Amino acid sequence: MPQTDSATSDTSTPSTPRTPRPWLVVLTACAAQFLVVLNVSVVNVALPSMRTDLGLSAFGLQWVISAYSIAFAGFMLLGGRAADLYGRKAIFLLGLGLFTAASVVGGIAPEGQYLIGARAVQGLGAALLSPATLTLVTGAVEAGPARTRAIGTWTAVGAAGGAAGGFVGGLLVDLLSWRWVLLINVPIGVLVLAAAALWLREGRTGTGNRHLDLPGAVLVTGGLATLAYGIVQTEEAGWTDPATLLTLLGGLVLLAVFVAVEARTAAPLMPLKIFRIRAVSGANVAILLCGSSSFGMWYFMTVYAQNVLGYTPIQAGLALVPSSLSVILGSKLAPRLMPALGARNVAVAGALIGAAGFAWQSTLTVDGTFLGTILGPGVVMMVGLGLATTPLATLATSHAGPGDAGLVSGLVNTSRTMGGALGLSVLSTVAAAGALSAPVSFSDYSVIGTPDSSYLVPGYAMAFRVSAGILVAASVLMLAWLPKGTKRTG
Repeated sequence: MPQTDSATSDTSTPSTPRTPRPWLVVLTACAAQFLVVLNVSVVNVALPSMRTDLGLSAFGLQWVISAYSIAFAGFMLLGGRAADLYGRKAIFLLGLGLFTAASVVGGIAPEGQYLIGARAVQGLGAALLSPATLTLVTGAVEAGPARTRAIGTWTAVGAAGGAAGGFVGGLLVDLLSWRWVLLINVPIGVLVLAAAALWLREGRTGTGNRHLDLPGAVLVTGGLATLAYGIVQTEEAGWTDPATLLTLLGGLVLLAVFVAVEARTAAPLMPLKIFRIRAVSGANVAILLCGSSSFGMWYFMTVYAQNVLGYTPIQAGLALVPSSLSVILGSKLAPRLMPALGARNVAVAGALIGAAGFAWQSTLTVDGTFLGTILGPGVVMMVGLGLATTPLATLATSHAGPGDAGLVSGLVNTSRTMGGALGLSVLSTVAAAGALSAPVSFSDYSVIGTPDSSYLVPGYAMAFRVSAGILVAASVLMLAWLPKGTKRTG
């Protein structure tokens, strides 16, 4: 099939004027993106305190995490298209306002149901906010090396937010209380709202038709939310549970109906022609695969440090700081390499470097050291993933027409979020199978009825080996699918 990289380039013209202070816009958007990604994982270490204080059951604790993730993934594409139709600044302010207000409710929640509801509204706000952040970044900075650097900054800040979750959460719980894991968003959210009101300029990239494809919006939101719910449920019920299978199948059916409806709608929520653009479709699949590895990396590195090496939550967070800095290094190094090597080649090299780091990490042992089993492989993994993600986001956003900028930004974020959720569930299953297949003797039990955590190590190692394989597969896919050059659009 011939390449159609300009399929959407003439559908509309941007109405957003260039801001004279583009890096203030980038700073504002990146601060919001940091909050969004931070809140995916920051509550993890606070769960025991939440359970004690609010009397939450194990099922309720799971929903403190799941409510945010499901709403975040489910409404992302809708949020991206809304930014195109109704204005990036308006949707940014709406999303951040919802997110901040929900943080207040969650932070003062008297009962578990209030906390779970607040987390769901936080996820909705994040779904509106996150696509707008990337669209604002690409709209504020002229196409070329400056825009690539801005996207690299956005990528690095998002990755740093995910990496910092455990440390920030542990610090707040130890020094203050679990409530500050949510309340810390309030002063930051208010400051970013004020900055956005002052520095952002309104702009809409649509052609004048502000009609929202309501059937498409309902179907894609329901499909993504149902699919995300099914993926989350695998951690509790397993992949073969009938309820899990029905939920996953239901989500896929809704998405299939969505595609059928979009093909026949005059003004679709998602113009299917964007998937004929190799850079958009190929980059999003690659982002999904890279996200499946990176989300799992933070989780397994944290639980390995705490469960096997005996680190406290704060120690585990501090131990991963070099990895967090490394993903920033990789994200900022990528724009310098792309002009000489090409976006595709930098992404492929990054995925292979990341795979080497995951392979190294798979050699972890019960008596591992900080240098050999956390610092070294963590730095290699995260430099590689930082190198890969920036050119992929650049390829996806630079090849789409301005009228689809918000939609493609939402698609990039959806791919990364769904990839992370899917990858973590699959890798958790892999790790559990690896642990169960390892021989467990009576000496493995340090407390009556509680197995010593050393039996988990083979499972963790297997999860890292599978992640390495996923990144190798992603590199092959990128070589075959992505275009060689980077189209620059204004």
